[in-house]
Amino acid sequence: MYLNVHSHYSLRYGTMSIEKLVDEAMARGINQLVLTDINNSTGLMELMRWCRKKGLKPIGGIEFRKHNRLSYIGIAKNREGIRQLNEFLTFHNLEQKELPDEAPELPDAFFVYPYGYTGELKNGHFIGVRFDQLHTLFGADLKELKPRLLALQPVVVADRLEYRLHEYLRGIDLNELLTKVAPEDKCRETDKFLDPGELEEKFSKYSFMLDNTRNLMNLCEMDYPEGKMKLNRRTFTGHKTDDQALLTKLAMEGMVYRYGEKNSKALKKVKEELKVIFAMDFAAYFLITWDIIRYSMGQGYYHVGRGSGANSTVAYCLRITDVDPIELDLYFERFLNEQRSSPPDFDIDYSWDQREDVQDYIFKRYGSRHTALLGTMSTFKDRSVIREIGKVMGLPKSEIDGFTDPTRSVFNRDNLTFKKILAIYEIMGDMPNQRSIHAGGVLISEEPLTYYTALDLPPKAMATVQWDMYEAELIGYDKYDILSQRGIGHIKEAVKLVEENRQERLDIHQVKAFMENPTLNERLKSGDTIGCFYIESPAMRQLLTKLQCDNYLTLVAASSIIRPGVAQSGMMKAYIQHYHAPATVKYLHPVMEEQLKETYGVMVYQEDVIKICIHYAGMDGSDADILRRGMSGKYRSRIEFDKLVEKFHEGAARLGRPAEVTNEVWRQVSSFAGYSFSKAHSASFAVESYQSLFLKTYYPMEFMVAVLNNYGGFYKRWLYVHELRKAGAVLHLPCVNHSTAVVSISGRHAYLGLVGVEGLEQKLMELIPRERRTAGVFLGLEDFLKRTSIGLEQAVILIRVGAMRFTKKSKKTLLWEVHMLLAAKKKAVNEAELFAVEAKNYELPELLNTALEDAYHELELLGFPVSLSMFDLLKTAYRGDIRTNDLMAYVGQTVKMVGLYVCEKTVHTKNNKKMWFGTFLDADGNFFDTTHFPNTTPLYPFRGTGCYLILGKVVDDFGFPSIEVSKFAKLPIADNPVMD
Repeated sequence: MYLNVHSHYSLRYGTMSIEKLVDEAMARGINQLVLTDINNSTGLMELMRWCRKKGLKPIGGIEFRKHNRLSYIGIAKNREGIRQLNEFLTFHNLEQKELPDEAPELPDAFFVYPYGYTGELKNGHFIGVRFDQLHTLFGADLKELKPRLLALQPVVVADRLEYRLHEYLRGIDLNELLTKVAPEDKCRETDKFLDPGELEEKFSKYSFMLDNTRNLMNLCEMDYPEGKMKLNRRTFTGHKTDDQALLTKLAMEGMVYRYGEKNSKALKKVKEELKVIFAMDFAAYFLITWDIIRYSMGQGYYHVGRGSGANSTVAYCLRITDVDPIELDLYFERFLNEQRSSPPDFDIDYSWDQREDVQDYIFKRYGSRHTALLGTMSTFKDRSVIREIGKVMGLPKSEIDGFTDPTRSVFNRDNLTFKKILAIYEIMGDMPNQRSIHAGGVLISEEPLTYYTALDLPPKAMATVQWDMYEAELIGYDKYDILSQRGIGHIKEAVKLVEENRQERLDIHQVKAFMENPTLNERLKSGDTIGCFYIESPAMRQLLTKLQCDNYLTLVAASSIIRPGVAQSGMMKAYIQHYHAPATVKYLHPVMEEQLKETYGVMVYQEDVIKICIHYAGMDGSDADILRRGMSGKYRSRIEFDKLVEKFHEGAARLGRPAEVTNEVWRQVSSFAGYSFSKAHSASFAVESYQSLFLKTYYPMEFMVAVLNNYGGFYKRWLYVHELRKAGAVLHLPCVNHSTAVVSISGRHAYLGLVGVEGLEQKLMELIPRERRTAGVFLGLEDFLKRTSIGLEQAVILIRVGAMRFTKKSKKTLLWEVHMLLAAKKKAVNEAELFAVEAKNYELPELLNTALEDAYHELELLGFPVSLSMFDLLKTAYRGDIRTNDLMAYVGQTVKMVGLYVCEKTVHTKNNKKMWFGTFLDADGNFFDTTHFPNTTPLYPFRGTGCYLILGKVVDDFGFPSIEVSKFAKLPIADNPVMD
């Protein structure tokens, strides 16, 4: 009887999860219901799963709303009806058209209008009457309308508490105070499942409406097959046998390309993988991925294939990945095995400015009805919702600010209003808040996607499904991850700049040669890696130095043990100790030594866990991977997991392993598994790191310009500018006669771009270089003003940042002149000048700018000084007793240093105190690091960017010096003369 049921997927409206909704219906003896969430079908497949589990009949539908008002309710007769409703909504979403006032006539769907609709009722259209509207029918002639009247009992909430929650949701959605949310903008308190017999009682005088409603619902049957389905595109060529033949051909050709004509080990591995790929029906998935790579490489795009897919030799042969699984002893089972329950996927990274074209190709190649981006569902978990709740309650901003201030947590604890807000927040926390786009997931479906979802059109202007990756997996879709990454942008642009600036064409894919290059490995060992993908952070540079990392395999390990959790588990420290003293490593068993010698007995990788399960306990690869996933908390059922644990112990006993040794091996395996990282993933990262390292070593200026133009990496922009100078570039401030929108380089001369100038309009960043290209360089201030039609405010910004210095006039003179030329300017007459008329010249006294004034202008408009350093701005000439290069000579001694703040990291200790790690530059431009312990630094020590006086003891950790700080203070800089 319930034609209009909402779940919490009616965003900021409904309050019940699908599971709760089904339970509430079951508790009242309801045997069928129609899920009609507002303008979406997100929860439909989830509803079917829960209903089948609980023995309830699910019916799919959508409530169509326009301007927050109900237009009509669509109800599907079957899966074709679902498709028709989804396609109707999809059309209006993608075309960005308003829904029509009248519903269409669809062969496999019904439509229900709210009571009061006066238009023509087409075939399959009805009118729904709520019980509180029945009194208006008294005395009316219903003879002709009688078959079209249905009982309409909307369901939005479960009880009075949830009705209050609904009011808060509506207030947040409408940005209104609770007291100002109009009745028509929220549901009624009675919009819920009624107790058994209550609905029949309310419609007792109009029981024909109940009969009509029951009859309509009985005609509906969601005829979707039960059980897990594989919904991805099933074939690449049109036939499975042709797919298998094509994949075999491509793999064999690729094997020759990667391994040469005669490599029996590679041939055996490829054949074994193909057997599993065909058995798992994954040939089309591999071929579609290969097709995407083929297109992007044909466009000249650089890609990185990473993730567990890099465990596949077939993927390596198809050039999907650039990691050799045979060389690294990677297990294919980590990616695909016959017992794997969750779908694997390839992660393919592109430069941030090329990914969209690749996605566009996929949409065009596989069809708009069958292709969509994957969605995500954000929840109300973000604590900013506390602010939203406070606003709808009508609290003043100051009070709300107090509730969201972490330093006031002790005061807030006993505040009754805060307790109330927190209680609402806790209920709301897991509820969906809004739909968005997944970072890179793409679905390619065999059937039209509209059998399973309507499609949205988010800002990216590509159709997006209305559910997330978890729901996609449950429904039966395997995603293709097409991701973007700044590191690839750095590499791509650096190669281009080298060709333009040095007329050299680089093959950036000669990675094996890079790995064997002693110059690159020497740089890697030194930690001089700023700008290089994944190896530039302070923690990573420290680790590289401590390990004296000078080869690919050690870098792969470093990329894994740097991960969160590993250091805290003690694995990173153990690895470094064992790395420097391999003879001291004690292995539990010869198998452990044989399998973990490369990582000195530490299970660094997920593949290590699999190795031990296979070689120590005799498990097969599939069971070993399932056990590994289970130890990371990703198991299908506890019972199955426990059986595999037994299998581990039984297998070890069968191979004659001592029980006490097996117990300790299992303890280590189970404790390490949660922290371990995919070796294939690390290997992919390390390949890209070497490419960055090659460019930084041999083409440092072009590389650093590329880093700046692709919006940097771990650090702030000024540090990459510092590195650009360090690389030998002659750095220039932005200039209207040289700069483009981004940083440019010609020979050794690098000009900062107009993009970095605070307050400068986007249109001018594009107009200035375009005008210069078409009509030549600007001849002077007046010429510039005329040719760009720039306004006074924007002209002043350019003068103050130094972009008009080509005129050879001081900034003060230029500011005087620009005000004379533009300040009193009348409204421009849109007529071309017949003759160029020079403005009158006035004699001015000499107006000079000081270096300090210029530096302050740069600080304001660029965020950092260029003409002076931050050390030059200090009031004191003191630069510390020692510099970075002296540190190792002072180990164990207390020293005084001056450092320019670069960045910091906060760490929570075991006793819930905080300690901090700082990174600084000395006056020579070299890095050093600080540690701030809770006993010497009880309060947050950093006071923003600038130079600090640092007193502390020099300590040495595996050849890496740092300072344990005892005293710390920010140094004052010279006053801004412009403010005097």
